[in-house]
Amino acid sequence: MRNAVVIGTGLVGTSAALALAGRGITVYLVDHDPESARTAAALGAGTDEAPDGPVDLAIVAVPPAHTAAVLATAMREGVARGYLDVASVKGGPRRELEALGLDLAPYIGTHPMAGKERSGPLAGTADLFEGRPWVLTPTRDTDTEVLNLALELVALCRAVPVVMDADAHDRAVALVSHTPQLISSMVAARLEEADETAVRLCGQGIRDVTRIAASDPRMWVDILSANPGPVADVLAGVAADLDETVTALRGLQSADEDKRRAGTEGIQDVLRRGNAGRVRVPGKHGAAPASYEVVAVLISDRPGELAGIFADAGRAGVNVEDVRIEHATGQQAGLVQLMVEPSAAPGLSAALRERGWSIRQ
Repeated sequence: MRNAVVIGTGLVGTSAALALAGRGITVYLVDHDPESARTAAALGAGTDEAPDGPVDLAIVAVPPAHTAAVLATAMREGVARGYLDVASVKGGPRRELEALGLDLAPYIGTHPMAGKERSGPLAGTADLFEGRPWVLTPTRDTDTEVLNLALELVALCRAVPVVMDADAHDRAVALVSHTPQLISSMVAARLEEADETAVRLCGQGIRDVTRIAASDPRMWVDILSANPGPVADVLAGVAADLDETVTALRGLQSADEDKRRAGTEGIQDVLRRGNAGRVRVPGKHGAAPASYEVVAVLISDRPGELAGIFADAGRAGVNVEDVRIEHATGQQAGLVQLMVEPSAAPGLSAALRERGWSIRQ
């Protein structure tokens, strides 16, 4: 690949353009808002000038509701040898293109499984896709050259290619991406009218659950409008679990011993199934999930504290596999949870204590 045009300079489009430009590919930037394309160009993602002729690859990075129309225009104008989109749904856009009577040999649907709560070109980063799955949905009609261009794009962005059927992809993202967004928003919505005293008790658990609720509602309306059926199917299953859980909790309130027993069994069942499902979530670098020991360190909220902990862990010869920070309510302090291999935890705790850190059991 020598050159590419990125149509749509939001988070994903700009990030792809930054990755390509950083690896020597000439990138042309197009957006319905010229200011967005100029901003992406100023970030080093390419140029907002038009190409002299057809480029090797056109990357369409617009909302799902507009993906097919933008692709159709680009294909009719012959702007590239190959075309792909990065929309978060795949079956709908392809069926729309088929209905328009277009030759789909030069097209492949794709979806990089990466994103942020923030949107727009300023949120773009060249490393957004590194180590992340990038779904490709070729069909029997897909030209081999176009598939190879898509694979080259994935490699240049340092992502991991995953080949799937388009409709299977849409059912999968309904489960692992679209439904979690709605559930996060529903939980966060409980906080809107909550008493201020209750909100002040928010800890890491509620922060984890509601993190993605900060996402742009307009963007998610576009995404969900393109995949409503599979998302509704998953939510129907969640709703059934909710009904059973509510019944179980009411049973725990009952004076009837049998109802309390049934309630306990119901709560245990949903928690047990949650444990079983969580175990299936891939771990670090997509590998099988690993069990880590937590070394909790009390720190003050001042510059250099985190750097100091990591430096001392490095001096102890311990690799920190993951980290979480829980901020203390009403205090300029917090608890850093260092996740390490179980065999390394005692030595790390001892080394950090020797260096003056306060370790919490």
